[in-house]
Amino acid sequence: MGATLKIVTKQLRVSTSSKFQLVDITREVERVVEDSGVRNGLALIFAPHATAAVVLNEREAGLIEDIIQKIVEFTEPGHSKWRHNIIDDNAHAHIGSALFGQERVLPVVNGKLVRGTWQNIFLVEMDGPRRERSILITVMGE
Repeated sequence: MGATLKIVTKQLRVSTSSKFQLVDITREVERVVEDSGVRNGLALIFAPHATAAVVLNEREAGLIEDIIQKIVEFTEPGHSKWRHNIIDDNAHAHIGSALFGQERVLPVVNGKLVRGTWQNIFLVEMDGPRRERSILITVMGE
């Protein structure tokens, strides 16, 4: 008999306190994977927002500040050339989300999320502060 495919989806909710912020959600994602009962498969981490992103990187205070600084430089908040700013004044966040991506897919092996030694999972806030941001985690496998 073949193994049974499991699909488990959980929603995380986080609040942000700054216009730009990296929120480490690694432990929460790992907990969802472990609780799913999936031994081998994939985990999709998805932020259903047009002004946020999901990235993997090291959790080191200086690096986090560097990443935020580069996102600000790259997306140019408040820049007069962004036509969308006429509507919401958040074109920078939409551009950042489109370029950095709202999702990451990671392997699950032997019931554990596989990530590199220095890879933590972050929600990237680019249009905060927000009372609530959602992150969907779907774990699929056997």
